[in-house]
Amino acid sequence: MSDGLVLVHSCLKTLFLFFLLLWTPSIITSAYGSHALRGNPVRDAPASRTAERFRLHSHAERGNDEFMFREVITDHIRSQRYSDDVLAQITARLAKTPITQGDFHQQKQLKVLHKPLISTGTFTYDKNKGVIWKTLTPVVSLLLVNESKLLTGQGEQAVPAAFGKVFKAMLGGDLAALTDGFSVTAIDQKTAWQLVLTPKDEMLKKVISTLLLSGDTELRELEIREAGGNITRITFDNITHPAQLTDEQQADFERLSP
Repeated sequence: MSDGLVLVHSCLKTLFLFFLLLWTPSIITSAYGSHALRGNPVRDAPASRTAERFRLHSHAERGNDEFMFREVITDHIRSQRYSDDVLAQITARLAKTPITQGDFHQQKQLKVLHKPLISTGTFTYDKNKGVIWKTLTPVVSLLLVNESKLLTGQGEQAVPAAFGKVFKAMLGGDLAALTDGFSVTAIDQKTAWQLVLTPKDEMLKKVISTLLLSGDTELRELEIREAGGNITRITFDNITHPAQLTDEQQADFERLSP
């Protein structure tokens, strides 16, 4: 396989991974509806020393430990509320317009390669039509996706309706949607922000270690750290919000089936 084909394959894999990140947990939950699969935040939380003592002590000793355990859970809830508040503040600052477009620079470091795979191109997000992801260098390729269809050089295929959540969360400024599938740590520095996302779903954890998003009034960088050690960094530059699509962009979207 040539270097160009390896790069195209890697780019497509990264994009599929990018789009799968949010809807995979929701599909598992909706398909099975299991309380065990959804998880229990108290049960699944890392065992504290207080919780461990609570399990080991006799019934007569549990009264005080139960009080201490409730304090631990209360602190966790307060911390989550703080993160939710910061996330809301960040989301309020993000540009929210029907159309977002710009350039991307992607660097993917594979464990099996000494040098990273680098690609550049343009992207267009339309909240009603979907996303155009056009790679320009080193090999030209086009990926089109909306809430129900995905079109690549290999053809068109159906995708789950939950794909729309990915667009709104990552490119449409709806960061709160990320909390459905990830534990979120939010850092707001007024002029810049950063989110650290950890998958909630055990199956997704086997693929993704963490996601790191950063930006200002726009999403500027996305870093995907895979469980296997591969790292992908995508930076977004020259972002604008035109009032309408160009004729070329309109034509690209029309290639997708209704």
